[in-house]
Formats: sequence, C-alpha cells, structure tokens
Amino acid sequence: MTRRATDNTKALDAFIAAKTEIDAMLERLAALSADHFETHPDEINWGHAGTLEHYASLLKRITDSAFGEGEHAR
Repeated sequence: MTRRATDNTKALDAFIAAKTEIDAMLERLAALSADHFETHPDEINWGHAGTLEHYASLLKRITDSAFGEGEHAR
C-alpha cells in the first residue's frame, strides 16, 4: 500500500504567517524592554510593577506551553 502525499501548502503558509507575526511581536517586546518599558527609574510606581508582573504571567503561560513546563509539563 502506498501513501499519497498530501499537499500541506496551506498549512505551511499559515504556519509561516503565524511565525512571522510572533517574530514581529517578540522584536517589539524586546525593543520595549530595552527601553525599560518607556519608564524612567524615578517615575516607576506599583502600577508599573503590576503591569510588568501581568505581562510576565502572560508570557509564562506561553513559554510553559511551548516548553512543556508548569501546568503543561509532560
């Protein structure tokens, strides 16, 4: 029995589009982080700290899923 090759062109296009979108978001986040999230040390307050903790928690969900860690541990 021979297997028919499937055309995965559309899936590959969707994958590349999603990867491109992720790469652009990561680049923007890296630039924002390099600029200390557009804050000055003398202006930082608990609101800024809370916002970054929120961002970190969202990114942790992503990295846990991507690397099979946390609740996604295998």
